[in-house]
Amino acid sequence: MDVLEIKRQAELLSERLGITQDYLDLPALTAKIHDLEQIAAQPAFWENQETAQKSLQELNSLKSHVQQFEEWKATLEDAKAVVELLELEADQALLQEAEINLKQLSQSLDRWELEQLLSGPYDLSGAVLSINAGAGGTDAQDWAEMLMRMYTRWGEKHGYKVHIAEISEGDEAGIKSVTLEIDGRYAYGYLKAEKGTHRLVRISPFNANGKRQTSFAGVEVMPILDASVTLDIPEKDLEITTSRAGGKGGQNVNKVETAVRIVHTPTGLAVRCTEERSQLQNKEKAMAILKAKLLIIAREQRAKEIAEIRGDMVEAAWGNQIRNYVFHPYQMVKDLRTGVETTDISDVMDGNLDPYIETFLRQENQLATVPA
Repeated sequence: MDVLEIKRQAELLSERLGITQDYLDLPALTAKIHDLEQIAAQPAFWENQETAQKSLQELNSLKSHVQQFEEWKATLEDAKAVVELLELEADQALLQEAEINLKQLSQSLDRWELEQLLSGPYDLSGAVLSINAGAGGTDAQDWAEMLMRMYTRWGEKHGYKVHIAEISEGDEAGIKSVTLEIDGRYAYGYLKAEKGTHRLVRISPFNANGKRQTSFAGVEVMPILDASVTLDIPEKDLEITTSRAGGKGGQNVNKVETAVRIVHTPTGLAVRCTEERSQLQNKEKAMAILKAKLLIIAREQRAKEIAEIRGDMVEAAWGNQIRNYVFHPYQMVKDLRTGVETTDISDVMDGNLDPYIETFLRQENQLATVPA
């Protein structure tokens, strides 16, 4: 990239930043921050803990918007200053620094603009992501474990905390199912794009004849709900059973019944949690996940609610997949909803899902805004 291109990029980013400034309405943001700080300074502020927490969360969110904009503005001003220097005297090191800074600014703006599309009631929440092995036997269980690693790596790359809430080991290899908690802002907003059936085509490492094998796994995504979200579930609608957690060992494992399974009988929804130390903790975690599933179903209010909303209720088999991962006879990962594809399989399996997620969310938003 030469000086003229750097200058052009800076001008384009300046225009985008101007649009962002208008969207944010900084004077109104600053006034709101001042009002909330005045409220937080009142002696009676903490008398209502729940209201106080919500006010502080809103205050911190508004401050983060202002701080982010100021950082963008400073980066752009630095780049413009570098351009002025480069027009007087060529300096390759300065040129490369300006190029890197502008690229990072553009990526940061891209992500911020995408987050503005995530306006659903739970999009800001963390995510509960479940993976279930489908058709394909041992290969499908191995595929489910590969997907678990892929989503774990995606979460780690985005600074999210990833925790296994429940896992069921495969008979010979891989896993039958796993539930991951991915905690962080917008985790659910992004990962809801991953719900559905994922299809793998490869030479099976479990087939002595080296034959090509097609395997499937279903992905289900639900939000992590905060304590302020309430849902009354009658006790008579729940079947609660306990068992020994199983697994590779550890304190209490295989000694006491700490694992908890809850079935919501009217819908057939089942949740199992094994990873906490006590039965009570596992029950609380399982109830939280069940509540999230039921709330999403209630929000959709469709006749085919469970089949459409729960990824694992769609049969993980032929004809239902949202994405194909082909390792052989050629290499390609292709999303059947958006057409996004790449031949860099290792990059995708290492957690680089952003092109797939972002394209799906942008297309979904466009469809949502088209008049009926």
